[in-house]
Amino acid sequence: MTKYIKATEAEIEMVMSSRIEMLKVVNGLPENTSFDNELLDQTREYFSNSDQTTILAVDQEVVGCATICYIKVLPTFSHPSGNRAHIMNVYTRSNYRRRGIALHMMEMLIEEARAKGVTEISLDATDAGRLLYEKCGFTRSEEGMILTL
Repeated sequence: MTKYIKATEAEIEMVMSSRIEMLKVVNGLPENTSFDNELLDQTREYFSNSDQTTILAVDQEVVGCATICYIKVLPTFSHPSGNRAHIMNVYTRSNYRRRGIALHMMEMLIEEARAKGVTEISLDATDAGRLLYEKCGFTRSEEGMILTL
């Protein structure tokens, strides 16, 4: 039976192992790929000290994860609180897919965002994830512009 955990500092290594697994799978990297220490250290720092929530799906071991990052921006007419969020790293191991795990994690994150007064949630979707996000009420949008410094 899958249980869902709102990760705390005590689960940081579970979060890290799930994120590393997700990065390898999503990017098509070999299992033996190692990551730069700066990436690992900054990731631990982010999960420990940033305004975010990570949900872990656990069935003996971590089989899924999803993170929402809270962002405070200058308020606008349509978003007067300035409370926004971005969902990242929605991942379920292949042998656990199509069981509603990702949907349940998404619902938990969306509900928490509502409770925090978030007025807009964004995410970047792969083709494989679009149907899930549409079930959650997300609509497609065009990306804006970016400046890389």
